[in-house]
Amino acid sequence: MCSYCGCDSIQVIGRYMAEHVEIINSCGRLKAAVATGVEDDIRARAHELAHLLGPHTRSEEVGLFGIMGRREEFHDHIEMLCGEHRSLDDLLEAIVAGDHSLMDTLEQELRDHIDKEDNGLFPAAASGLDGDEWQEIDRRTHEHDHSTGTPHTHAPHGAAAH
Repeated sequence: MCSYCGCDSIQVIGRYMAEHVEIINSCGRLKAAVATGVEDDIRARAHELAHLLGPHTRSEEVGLFGIMGRREEFHDHIEMLCGEHRSLDDLLEAIVAGDHSLMDTLEQELRDHIDKEDNGLFPAAASGLDGDEWQEIDRRTHEHDHSTGTPHTHAPHGAAAH
């Protein structure tokens, strides 16, 4: 996790970085289950990871990515990251379907993807977006979280979210 620029002090970025830790930990539990070969455990751990990964990536895409993608300098990078979200979903589905040989690929691609966000996109967002864009990100993310039932916290009344 990035610790040098302070971008994690922005509420939504801090949230996404914390979720990345949970996702990596869940991936580790899936990897351990795959190593045992016990299908019920593999399905349970894969469900746990999907339950974390799906809401996380959709929230990123609706909020931060949706706003950043409007800017030409970020557009192609955002499109690539969204494609990686789909690829991660596909890898996870293939593992659930029984192709356990993809576990190392899933883990490496997940770690690489998170690194691109934590150490590239998030610091770029922190320094490149303006106040109106952050307000829209906060609004869109909050509305999305409520509409999907995604757990989240609220900033104290009157406190800035970033």
